[in-house]
Amino acid sequence: MCGYLPHVTRPSIVAPTGPKKAKCIACPHPSGPHSCWGPADYPVLLHPRSLTRRLPLDDLDVLHTMHPFLAGRLALDWSRRSGAPVVYTAHTQYDQYLHYSPVPPRLAAPAMRRHIVQFASEVSAVLAPGQAMHGMLRRYGFQGDVQIFPNPVDLSAFRETDGSPLNGAAFRQQFGLSEAAPLAMYLGRLAPEKNLTVLLSAFAQARQQRPELRLAIVGDGPSATDLARQLPEGALMTGGLPYAQVPRALTAADAFVTASTSEVLPMSMIEALAAGAPLVAARSPAALDLVREGENGSVTDPTPGALAAGLLRTLDPARLPALQVGATQSAEAYDLRLRAQALADLYAGLERRPTSFKRARLQPF
Repeated sequence: MCGYLPHVTRPSIVAPTGPKKAKCIACPHPSGPHSCWGPADYPVLLHPRSLTRRLPLDDLDVLHTMHPFLAGRLALDWSRRSGAPVVYTAHTQYDQYLHYSPVPPRLAAPAMRRHIVQFASEVSAVLAPGQAMHGMLRRYGFQGDVQIFPNPVDLSAFRETDGSPLNGAAFRQQFGLSEAAPLAMYLGRLAPEKNLTVLLSAFAQARQQRPELRLAIVGDGPSATDLARQLPEGALMTGGLPYAQVPRALTAADAFVTASTSEVLPMSMIEALAAGAPLVAARSPAALDLVREGENGSVTDPTPGALAAGLLRTLDPARLPALQVGATQSAEAYDLRLRAQALADLYAGLERRPTSFKRARLQPF
């Protein structure tokens, strides 16, 4: 969540600084810290009033939150103090994460949907990164206005200083990957909802037809240890990388592959397109929004056989060069400068509208 002051010459952003500087309060639940409503590597940040009082809340023009729970409720509280409108971007399929909840999914799901609908009705603007999230809000029962607002990517990060495309040779050399080997890559969080065992099985099947095929799994998460025990021949794990190294890593890939069905519009998939890596993706909201079949990738069923077939089609030497060009071209719609201007225009429009928030009566979820 952040606060935005567009009236100053250089926009100011007020936002949490992250786990290292923010006070993190674990929820007291028998199953352990951080176990209520989130995975262990997603700490819940609660800023005490003694900290928020020091923030320039009385001078805010817009509050923008990505989450309808703790951060969203805090945004509504701050809006009552500052009069600033609240913008909510719905970017998570919370149904796909209910296995982290201590409450049985059959009970948690209806409560979660009601909460999101109620929260969305309290804010000034609701944004969704793609059509799939728009549809999700409708299925939850929200009937208000939803604006499609894709995530941005900094295309300049995928260029050398002279403007030429990044070269991924250094990444391949660092991890012992031949420059000639076709390389599939998954980059993201390593967690159960990413269906990584399906991904490994798909790669193993594809390698039966193309033994030279390699797979790089870039990232970290709670499934990392189990995943390392299941790696098939030809696959490797790099661990987490600093973000500055992500563009070059993606540029080293010939294709980006994911078996996750929960993706909404992750940065990794947009960045893969910017790197010129076509997408081979199990059917998900993100895949349906991002992939143009036969132009920048392929959408498959979330099974090892279907994903393997999609990977082999994409890496076909007769098809791959055109798909790589199509991937790069399709990323242009997500250019950071275009998306930033669109967001600034949205904020400016809200600023001109009178705001009148009643006290929110959201129940704890």
